[in-house]
Amino acid sequence: MDRVAKLASKNAVVIFSKSSCCMCHSIKRLFYEQGVSPAIYELDEESRGKEMEWALMRLGCNPPVPAVFIGGKFVGSANTIMTLQLNGSLKKLLKEAGAIWL
Repeated sequence: MDRVAKLASKNAVVIFSKSSCCMCHSIKRLFYEQGVSPAIYELDEESRGKEMEWALMRLGCNPPVPAVFIGGKFVGSANTIMTLQLNGSLKKLLKEAGAIWL
């Protein structure tokens, strides 16, 4: 859990993902299209990926990927991120975290 929290606090936007996950790809693409350069941790390529996956599940992220942190805080998974995008709240969170300026 400490490793996930430490990594999540290093960048304005952090995404825990798996390279084979289509929803992860969609969420990463959404952030790139907004002009955000998130830190991405592919759990299937990390030596301690399984441990981080369990930590994400303990945080309430089920399924554990994609897990998105903005401003060091756990925001949610794909469903939550898409809801925030559709209702216009995502851009505000990104501005507050310093991930985008406009």
